[in-house]
Amino acid sequence: MRVTPYEWFKWTSPGSQLSLRGGVLETEMGQFFRKWLVGEELLPDNYRPDGDDVLFYANSRQRTFATAKYFSAGFLPFANVEIKHKYEEDKMDPLFTPQFTKMNDTYRQQVLAEINAMHNGPQAWMQSVQPTLTLVEEIIDMAHSPAAQNDTTHFWYDDTQFTLEKGDEPKMTGGFKLANSVADALVLQCYESESMSAFGHELTQEQWRAICSIKEVYDALLFTTHSAAVNLAYPLVSRIREELHHDRRKFTFLCGHDSNLASIGAALRLVYPETEQALELHTPIGSKLVFEKWSNGTDEYVAINLVYQAVSQLQNRTLLSVEEPPMILPVTIEGLTANSDGLYRLSDLDARMAETMTEYDAIEDAKTSGAKTKY
Repeated sequence: MRVTPYEWFKWTSPGSQLSLRGGVLETEMGQFFRKWLVGEELLPDNYRPDGDDVLFYANSRQRTFATAKYFSAGFLPFANVEIKHKYEEDKMDPLFTPQFTKMNDTYRQQVLAEINAMHNGPQAWMQSVQPTLTLVEEIIDMAHSPAAQNDTTHFWYDDTQFTLEKGDEPKMTGGFKLANSVADALVLQCYESESMSAFGHELTQEQWRAICSIKEVYDALLFTTHSAAVNLAYPLVSRIREELHHDRRKFTFLCGHDSNLASIGAALRLVYPETEQALELHTPIGSKLVFEKWSNGTDEYVAINLVYQAVSQLQNRTLLSVEEPPMILPVTIEGLTANSDGLYRLSDLDARMAETMTEYDAIEDAKTSGAKTKY
């Protein structure tokens, strides 16, 4: 559906592939991590890993594989790291696919009840961003678009339906899904340019954050109810737990999608900070959820940080360094207590992961699943 008479930004790569700018930005991020780890004397300069000291594992989509490849080039330029992936190009790896692997009617109703409880329900939450939906309609001149010939002149949300099926990602259909797609395209267009304008409209950073809130409502409803997340994030939670206990591993890079960050956070009850100098409110584009493992010789601890490039760094392709780092914000864990250095006991995080996995194991799997539920 063509919802604007304007031509979109001419992307440097086909849809779903990493853009040329994205490759540059990921290389810069890899270089920052190299400089930081070398500066902390955690790795020697120009480190060449031995055996399974380092793991780079990406989803088999071109975008994620290329992200890992560019990051590794900046991080370990002498190593020529292998990027592990399991499937042919653009096929989703189950490790990174936020899909339901168990489903039954009782569980489905539990997830839907949690969706309906979020911010007084989906329609109320969508209605809360109505001023922003109107702004987006004006920006893209929706009233004069080809879609307007079929009476599509506004974004709507009273037809929202959720589909929760085994073997598939949670899905939303209806007008708000269209609004999410347009908001996502606008934000990507902003990042690919060096301007805060869109189709001749000069927008403030606050307006861009409002546009991103459309995407965050969409993603939150689908991926961040706790009951859904323990199912959707189970493979990645299991793998992260395994990596934290790997005796030889010095560095692990798992490359998936923003929906993975959303579901991991909800499953483990991580509290993502409200971002600074970003358009997205919680998980900016290119975000890295970093688990750092520390030891005092007796006990092991974990720090969790969200690392991302500020809007100006993305648009200007800023060379990152220890002196000019990306944004680094601490992530807290609901119900767990950090020490004075902001570190959590690894045993406490491990217990939380085990609890999440036990919740998943408790979901009964029915042979058949139901249909759509409409709000």
